[in-house]
Amino acid sequence: MKKTLSLVSLLLAFSAFAQDDVAIKSQVADAINEIREFIAIPNDALDAADIDRNIMWLKQKFGDRGFNTAVLDTEGLPLFFAAMPMNSEKPTVLIYMHFDGQSVDPSKWNQPDPYEVVLKAPKDDGFETVSFDELGDDINYDWRLFGRSTSDDKSPIVMLLNAMDLLQKDGKEIPFNIKVILDSEEEKSSKPLPAAVKQYRELLDSDFLMIVDGPVHASENPTVVYGCRGITTLTLRTYGPIKPQHSGHYGNYAPNPGFQLAQLLATMKDTEGRVTIPGYYDGISINEKTDSILKSVPDSDAAISEKLQFKTAEKVGAFYQEALQYPSLNIRGLGSGWVGDKARTIVPESATAELDLRLVVESDGNRLKQLVKNHITKQGYKVLDHVPSKEERMQFDKIVTVEEGSVTDAFRTDLDNPYGEFIVNTLSQSFGEEVIQIRTMGGTVPISPFINELKIPAFIVPVVNPDNNQHSPNENVKIGQLAYGIKAFYGILSSPIN
Repeated sequence: MKKTLSLVSLLLAFSAFAQDDVAIKSQVADAINEIREFIAIPNDALDAADIDRNIMWLKQKFGDRGFNTAVLDTEGLPLFFAAMPMNSEKPTVLIYMHFDGQSVDPSKWNQPDPYEVVLKAPKDDGFETVSFDELGDDINYDWRLFGRSTSDDKSPIVMLLNAMDLLQKDGKEIPFNIKVILDSEEEKSSKPLPAAVKQYRELLDSDFLMIVDGPVHASENPTVVYGCRGITTLTLRTYGPIKPQHSGHYGNYAPNPGFQLAQLLATMKDTEGRVTIPGYYDGISINEKTDSILKSVPDSDAAISEKLQFKTAEKVGAFYQEALQYPSLNIRGLGSGWVGDKARTIVPESATAELDLRLVVESDGNRLKQLVKNHITKQGYKVLDHVPSKEERMQFDKIVTVEEGSVTDAFRTDLDNPYGEFIVNTLSQSFGEEVIQIRTMGGTVPISPFINELKIPAFIVPVVNPDNNQHSPNENVKIGQLAYGIKAFYGILSSPIN
């Protein structure tokens, strides 16, 4: 009899699971339609009118789901806020996403208009366009939606909206107060955010923060990230003759700023990629427990090398996840004179290096920038914050102008935080898979203002595919990830914290 009951229970459980998947697939069809609507509204972070049109769409869609909404004025473009009716007996989750996007160059896309979603199916080593009429009821989860912000970060917003629809259809009681804050300048470094979080602190007050942005791990398993690196930037410029000069007349005589800059940059790292500036890695230690956590992430260094097509990785860390625990010093761009078909036989007047410094919790961005400037001074350069005058050019042999960018701090939540454990356990139960837990991801999201001001733990819960081409032409989201995101939101927002 026990066996019979057990079999019946298994069949009932399977039936419930099948119904759940059918319901989600039906919801995915609705989500696709909403994504097409949403993407059709351009969202260039440099265009305030674009942002206003997106906010109008958001007000309607969140209002339709029972959210109270508000547009929060800032020093820059406004933020969008939504909240379900509050119950003081429930814990409150604050969900951060963004609706602005990177600018587009349509000539680089494999479709006429990056703001008109195109459906594509995998074919050989690429994709072929498919009519939306071919979707049918049995939606193919391997097909993809192509368009700007399909993955970064409009589709996660639509996933949340459709999870709310499904929760309401199923009559589920939500054991949380839900607040949503949507950024309109994430792609512009969210400069107004720190002051805005301070200004609207009471409105944003919550127990924990979920950031739904970025891709899941390359394995496509459920992923929770406990921290991310911060960022700041430096622009370095060296100088030669006041104007470009004929290299036949003045080569071997007028100082070449390209060589000066190359020599200076070469002093900042050793041949294995480690920053040699004293104090750059101060304060960072990796104990046995942390090492075990980092090694639990199923990365393959060989696969990464194969994908990126380089033979040997730099030696800042012994493996990929360990490397992310240290601040980086990266040359993101170099320029001097002309190159390619426009190359000229001249001694350039200047050379420029654009640097980004990825930060970790233990490193302070302003301190690292000062270390770099001190290092430059020790190499015999006069460091200026302006273009040198004639008097300064005649006074100093080697001059560098340094322009500093703003600092976005890193954040990291303890892996044993109870809200983090709740998210991990819920995702594990929802998908029947072990959840990949990442201590610090390499990219940057502007979350530190929330943590610093609201004093709450924060977790990144990514939902889009790792090969989504975010920020690049042919950005896309896999339809299966829409189902994943709806199911993830559904599970988290319907499960009580024990």
